[in-house]
Amino acid sequence: MVVVSIPDKGIKIENTDEAEKYLSSIGITYERWNTDYSVDETSTQEEILTAYDKEIEELKQNGGYTTADVININGKTPGLDEMLNKFNKEHWHSEDEVRFTISGRGIFHIHPENSPVVAVEVSKGDLLRVPKGTKHWFDLCEDRNIKAIRLFQDKSGWTPYYVPEGVDRKYQPMCFGPAYIRH
Repeated sequence: MVVVSIPDKGIKIENTDEAEKYLSSIGITYERWNTDYSVDETSTQEEILTAYDKEIEELKQNGGYTTADVININGKTPGLDEMLNKFNKEHWHSEDEVRFTISGRGIFHIHPENSPVVAVEVSKGDLLRVPKGTKHWFDLCEDRNIKAIRLFQDKSGWTPYYVPEGVDRKYQPMCFGPAYIRH
């Protein structure tokens, strides 16, 4: 279940409807998807994509996405730290970043224009769409485990463009508790 925190204001939103409403107000799409399908930790990419085919196809039609895959990251993933270092610094993309969490947890920090940084902790059943051009960064939670469906409009457009200000260094890199801000 999604948890939205606004660290600089000491606000934490754990109610799904309130979280969805707040995220929508800053241009972020949040949806709660059905998790009753027969997928688990051992499911293959093909089995997961087949189970969620209806939802994926609807997103493709509505968002212009052309492809979907499944990313499966855990503490044993080769090169995990190098992989995370590409995305745990503030950046933006020239296309949307769309993730549906199958299992595990992660945290998106979103830095909207004219609003404070928002930490969005996602877990099983959470779909998040960060629109192209939105500054953000991502990290895993303390168990370093997430499996998610990713959708792309054009894989070649999904390159991180880093933001030099370094706002991301002010915030904890992982979900360690109620406060996601470094002091």
